[in-house]
Amino acid sequence: MNTPKNTPNSLTLSARVAELQPLRYTPAGLPALDVTLEHMSVQQEAGGERQAVLRLKAVAFGTQAERLGRQALESLWTFQGFLAQGRNGKGVVFHIQQFQPQ
Repeated sequence: MNTPKNTPNSLTLSARVAELQPLRYTPAGLPALDVTLEHMSVQQEAGGERQAVLRLKAVAFGTQAERLGRQALESLWTFQGFLAQGRNGKGVVFHIQQFQPQ
């Protein structure tokens, strides 16, 4: 597949930290943290309101992984990053590049 450069793929999501796995390291020695995020909101769609509820697998690397690993479960944040296919081609994973308190 040809991948066009500079094609938008960005996501900003307000979510709470539902699960934190232990900090791990990539083969290159980079800190990595697998997390599960939960989002709940009411969105406008087709002239009505819709409840948006989701659980999303996410990963952070480097200093963001170390910082996120120190946060409390259930804490609420605004996350920014991009979506990619999960390891082994299964599912979608949100790659967290930045996060700040809600």
